[in-house]
Amino acid sequence: MRIVDAQVHIWGSGTPSGEHRKVSVFTAEALLAEMDAAGVDAAVIHPPVSWDPDSNALAEDAARRWPDRFAVLGQVPLDRPEESRTLLETWRERPGQKGLRYPLVRPEQQTWHEDGTMDWLWPTAERLGLPVASMAWRFLPLFGAIAERHPKLRLIIDHCGLVRSAKDEAAFASLDALLPLARLPNIAVKATGAPAYSSQPYPFRNIHDGLRRIYDAFGPHRFFWGTDITRMPCGYRQCVTMFTEELPWLSGRELELVMGRALCEWIGWTLPFD
Repeated sequence: MRIVDAQVHIWGSGTPSGEHRKVSVFTAEALLAEMDAAGVDAAVIHPPVSWDPDSNALAEDAARRWPDRFAVLGQVPLDRPEESRTLLETWRERPGQKGLRYPLVRPEQQTWHEDGTMDWLWPTAERLGLPVASMAWRFLPLFGAIAERHPKLRLIIDHCGLVRSAKDEAAFASLDALLPLARLPNIAVKATGAPAYSSQPYPFRNIHDGLRRIYDAFGPHRFFWGTDITRMPCGYRQCVTMFTEELPWLSGRELELVMGRALCEWIGWTLPFD
């Protein structure tokens, strides 16, 4: 089974935010060593532009050097639409670029999803066939409305749409807003960072039921395993085996889809799976 991590970061400068490892440099080579040790075949890099403005270029360089190991969901400036529209016209011609991802965590970005700043992005990405991922837990109903207005736009909700920085049952308080979005076929969920939402040790059993509810709603074609490894409370291999060995309801063809095949189909990354 080919395993593809839906979210990793590499960076060459800056101070990482949140719970990410407090190191000023985390290279593609260092990430590859951890992936190899954990049995992870490939990964999608999300450039952490909020602390390393040059991380887009760093991610593209990694994808250029290791095209079968790395793809990228990058960023263009949302508040400079004319410049960014031009960049997106040839976005997939850049090394590894498969789409876009916006966490919207910086203070000045907190209202961009609703104040018009991002309005240009949705039709542009839809026209160009670029999937867009976002940490949308704060605005799930609006995310659903965007999906309805742009039915050919493939959207991804980061980290299961769970409440950022919450743990255990409190992290799943957003499920009442998340699960109805499964009716929209152009919305998928990244099941990334799951261990960080539990206060228990491995295998983090108290969040398994919540994950099952999300999986049952979205199905294996729209539920993507991943780690965000640089902020996980456990080792890389445990992030893998939590899904491959500890969830009895996930096996066979469905497990293969969740662990990488479905993600690659969603973002248009052609890797050998058969």
